[in-house]
Formats: sequence, C-alpha cells, structure tokens
Amino acid sequence: MSRKSKRSLKEKFALKNSLVKEALSEFLGTFILIMLGCGCVGQAVLSRGVHGGPMTVSVGFSMAVTIAVYVSGGVSDAFMEYSNGTLEVIGPNATAHIFATYPAPYLSLINGFADQVMSTAVLLLAIFAIFDSRNNSVPKGLEPIAVGLLITVLTCSLGMNSGCAMNPARDLGPRLFTAIAGWGMEVFTAGNNWWWVPIIAPMLGGILGAVIYIVFIEIHHSDSEPGEENDMHDKYELTNMESQWNYSQQDAIEARISAQRIKLSG
Repeated sequence: MSRKSKRSLKEKFALKNSLVKEALSEFLGTFILIMLGCGCVGQAVLSRGVHGGPMTVSVGFSMAVTIAVYVSGGVSDAFMEYSNGTLEVIGPNATAHIFATYPAPYLSLINGFADQVMSTAVLLLAIFAIFDSRNNSVPKGLEPIAVGLLITVLTCSLGMNSGCAMNPARDLGPRLFTAIAGWGMEVFTAGNNWWWVPIIAPMLGGILGAVIYIVFIEIHHSDSEPGEENDMHDKYELTNMESQWNYSQQDAIEARISAQRIKLSG
C-alpha cells in the first residue's frame, strides 16, 4: 500500500468532530479504569482476601486511574462458586460491591453524602495543584502518576465508609450493569437508596474543591511565573558580563592600536 493510499485511509477514518473524539477517548479511559479497578476489587472479594485486600485494592485502583489517564489523556464462574449460585447485594456473600460502591452498615445517608463531598473536594483541590504551572507543578508527563498516588492516599484514608467513589462514571455505569446482569433493582435500594449519593455528592465536592484552591491559592499568584524573576536576574547578569567582556576586548584592541602608533611615530 502506497504512502498516498495510507494517508487517504487515515483521513477517511480519522474523526473530525472534537466532541466525538473526546467522547471516544473518555469511553476508552473509563473502560480501562473500571476494568482494572473493579478487577482488583473482584480478585480480593472472590478470593476472600487470599489474593488481595484493602491495600491491593487501593494501589490497584490508583494504578488503574493512572493507566486510564495515560490512555485518554467479564463475569466469570467465580461469582457462582463464591455466592452459592446467587448474586447478592448485601450480606457476607455479597458481590455487587465489586462494581459499585455501597455504604458501610453504620453510615447514615447524610454522613455518607458529606463523606463523598469531602473526599471529592480534596481530590479536585489536589488535582488543581498538580496541574498548576504557577505552583510546584509536577513535571510534564508525570501528572498521571501523581494523580494515581493521590487516589492511593484518598482510598487509604477515606475509603472505609463507602469506598471513595469520587466519580459518577466510576459508580453509575457499573451499578446499571449489575442491575441488568442478575443482581436486580436491589442495587438501587440498598443502603437506604444510596445509589444517588455517588452521583450528586462528587459533583458538589468537585466544585467545592476547585473553589477552595482558586480562592486560597490560584488567585494570589503573581503575574510572573515561578522562577521568572530569577531567570530575568540571571539574564541581566549574563548581559552585564557580556557587556563587560566586550568593553574589555575593545579596550585591549584600542591599547594595541595605540602601541602600534607609538612604535610607528618612534
């Protein structure tokens, strides 16, 4: 196939609509996030802790976020063996929480809502800091790793109450899947109708975290970028050194010319 035909084939299939391209990218990134993240949870749950636990879930889900960010910039027989042939939402053999988040038995709806708002606010606040070029931003290309480490610390510190959804896409899609895959409509009624909390609370928490960072940090940045003043000072010193060197060279040339004139006159 010639280069011309290759180019025409690429032009034929390449998307032109930016919204469609973004949607396709988000779809693939979310797919990888859910596949790898929920896979970590499933391995820990279905093995009853033999092949994983809270730490592996935290680290695994964090790395799933990292890979998903880099990319976008099935149900096996193990379920039947684990749950004695039934797909349960609550109880000691529950498996629905592999896919979506559910509150701990002691957690009220109000406290769970506050938990999700706070955790998502911290998430967005930290993400704003990571990508803020006027702050101590992360080197270019390492931002997904920083976000992954951020997810790790959030799940380790705030994941006990309800699993730290912090993202409607991480919870709603898998919950819909479990509803039609055999767990039934109980996935929406469990936890005192918990299903709407991981959708609404992260939206409010994201706004809160962004506003906090902007009010406390971003609007107080000076007009110059960090290090610009030092760079300007260095450039000024280099300019002075170059000027002094030019002057000294010029003086040396003039001295040589004067010496030659004296010799000729003598």
